[in-house]
Amino acid sequence: MDLIKARLAWVELYAKTGDAGLVCRRCGISRPTLRKWWRRYQADGEAGLVDHSRRPHRLAAQKVFADQEALILSLRRERKLGVKQLRNELIRQHDLTLSLDTIHRTLVRHREQVLKRPRRWRKGTRHYSRPIPGDRVQMDVCKIRPGVYQYTAIDDCSRYKVLGGYSRATGANTLDFLERLIEEMPFPIQRIQTDRGREFFAEAVQQRLMDWAIKFRPIPPRSPHLNGKVERTHRADREEFWDTVDPQDPEIEAKLSEWQHHWNWHRPHTALGGQSPIDRVCELLDQTPLGEAVEASYDVSRERIRIADHRLDLALAQVK
Repeated sequence: MDLIKARLAWVELYAKTGDAGLVCRRCGISRPTLRKWWRRYQADGEAGLVDHSRRPHRLAAQKVFADQEALILSLRRERKLGVKQLRNELIRQHDLTLSLDTIHRTLVRHREQVLKRPRRWRKGTRHYSRPIPGDRVQMDVCKIRPGVYQYTAIDDCSRYKVLGGYSRATGANTLDFLERLIEEMPFPIQRIQTDRGREFFAEAVQQRLMDWAIKFRPIPPRSPHLNGKVERTHRADREEFWDTVDPQDPEIEAKLSEWQHHWNWHRPHTALGGQSPIDRVCELLDQTPLGEAVEASYDVSRERIRIADHRLDLALAQVK
């Protein structure tokens, strides 16, 4: 309302003086602005000083065909994917690139724009991210089905991750996955953070980490929110990968590797401002320490073999 009164004052002053330069200097507006509102005032009076809708008179032609629209709706209804997940799935599985707005308009036309999911309870609301790649890598194991376990390690800073499929969660498989992790991570790892799963507490596993100058930092019991990034990426893996494959497929390892490559090199992440993990790794390359610097800063005297029982582990730490 105040803006309409201001515009009315402009046109009344111009009607009184007839001097556009004087009105513009006194009111702090440009000549095109004054001409615009003067023409509207002459045509419609005070009603012409109200802002008009900027919505285009005609929308662009429909950008999806019937079969593509049916594909979007089936993915939404069967797998409950969000708009960004739908875009990623269309690119990865169907070689179809559509904008978020196009997908959203398709869902709105069919009244599917609201995705009904149970609200998840979260412990705490603090979000954090480590400053450089490799500073903290969260690691966990997810049971996909009996006899199929996914080992996951994801970098806290860049979201770059390494995956591995195994038949059991054991110390031996943890050692094998660590070898893969060291080989495939494109930066040195300073610290690995896990839950209290016993497969991570095998003495051979902890000794191997010490040999590699990597700190082992398990989180307290009943605090999965501290490993939030690996927990959330397990959900993405289930919804975007495991729902599309047969876990018993003989080629499952190759398909899991393809999914890992897609995640690290092509999939945009909202938390990274639309970048892929490798984009963030390259962006912070100058700040990421080399392996020699990480080894030099590692203090072996501060490390010890940890116990899976949290209370006993704390007691032993105090004795030391």
